[in-house]
Amino acid sequence: MATKLLNIILVDDDVDDRELFQEAILESGLEAKITMFEDGVNLIKHLRNSEATLPDILFLDLNMPSMGGLECLNHLKEVPGLSNITVVIYSTSSSERDIEATFLAGANIYINKPNNFETLKSILKKVLQLDWQYQTSILNRSNFLFRL
Repeated sequence: MATKLLNIILVDDDVDDRELFQEAILESGLEAKITMFEDGVNLIKHLRNSEATLPDILFLDLNMPSMGGLECLNHLKEVPGLSNITVVIYSTSSSERDIEATFLAGANIYINKPNNFETLKSILKKVLQLDWQYQTSILNRSNFLFRL
């Protein structure tokens, strides 16, 4: 039986973090197409293109130049056709203020970037194997901050 190819977008201004993310997905064994952007401005331009394929899941860093993750998230949630994209906040910030703001803005889950590669692989594999239809139907603060 063929598995569905996941269409993933990562928005992160740090080139090393983008490379590690891509390598972790590849090593996880999941079938995925990964598109990457370095800021929210380029993401929004891409998603507004009528020929763009919307992602199955969008990983969004918070601290980026031009348009940060929270501003980008707020914009996505205001645009018909983009507001239902599953958004995973993927950030080094563990600030309660950031977690609360992204929860209230409509992100689906919050991940603190792990500090080692094996943990990153494990987290990404678990997040990408979630049943998102079920996950988003029971969204609450207790399951928003993802922990292994």
